[in-house]
Amino acid sequence: MTVLVTGASGHLGANLVRRLLDEGETVRVLLRHGSNNAAVEGLPVEKVYGDLRDWLSILAAVKKCDKIYHTAAKISTLYGNASFQQELYDCNVLGTRHLLHAALEEGVNKVVVTSSCEAIGHQLGKPSNENTPFYPFPETLPYALTKIFVEHECLKAFADGLFVVIVQPWPYIGSNDFKPSAMGQTLLDFARGKLPAYTTGARCWGAMRDMVEGHILAMKSGRAGQKYTFSTDFLTMDEMLSLFEKITGKKRPKLCIPTSMMADIAKVTDLIMPRLFPQMPHNLTSGAIHLLQMNQKADCSKAKNELGYKPTSIEQAVGDAYTDFIRRGLIINTNKLISVTQS
Repeated sequence: MTVLVTGASGHLGANLVRRLLDEGETVRVLLRHGSNNAAVEGLPVEKVYGDLRDWLSILAAVKKCDKIYHTAAKISTLYGNASFQQELYDCNVLGTRHLLHAALEEGVNKVVVTSSCEAIGHQLGKPSNENTPFYPFPETLPYALTKIFVEHECLKAFADGLFVVIVQPWPYIGSNDFKPSAMGQTLLDFARGKLPAYTTGARCWGAMRDMVEGHILAMKSGRAGQKYTFSTDFLTMDEMLSLFEKITGKKRPKLCIPTSMMADIAKVTDLIMPRLFPQMPHNLTSGAIHLLQMNQKADCSKAKNELGYKPTSIEQAVGDAYTDFIRRGLIINTNKLISVTQS
């Protein structure tokens, strides 16, 4: 039977597709015309083109599929204007609604939907798990709100009879990061010596191989209508930069800007960067700084106890990302301790 993966051109989707192919699955991927789909080029997958906002294209993509991994989403740590927020809502919430309705109509057996750790509540001094209440008022990112609504759509579909499981991954790093992600771009800038400064703060991070494993486990053993959160380890930004130094052989920037100061700077760059440099990556947004200031930890006990989830190593994940960037010619290996075979 066929497995549909949405968001296959993204970081998580690209790695999930490769894992499914390794396990002998027949994979169909939903792609958008005009998008950067390099992540799936050369892979033995069936490609269908459509848009989550277009009901008919989603219905066609779902036909004769046994399982669906819905990883596609518009991800952002910007607050944005009303038009930007509407696009987030249409892509993430309405798109998920279309997919779930199509899955119900076509009789799909199981669906795993990728939500986000941003949809998990935060209690000071306590690790957050699937049941931590979400408080939507203090500086809540529009993206986080859309993921809350995505989870509501999943629960409504579950009530209508769909076997759907919700996965809440934490920010991840790893190989096959083609676009690249915010963390991938930060590692690239670090390795190229183009990271002008860094900030403080801390949060949980996910190794890409762990996030993929979590999705596979959720499909195999997850209970319908349940949520499972997956992270690998809690690191401060200082600890993350130490890993970058160890893996790349490069030194970190001399300038460290505390999050308290960086938050004010980011509010200005949030306004300037999208207007003056719309194509340039803008990762240290005020939203991203706010997330680092939360120092939020994850409690993955439910995934460990019910699914057998066993997190690996962020250091290994950074190494995976670094060697993959080298193989694809995006950076030059400056660490003599790491041997990379060019593909």
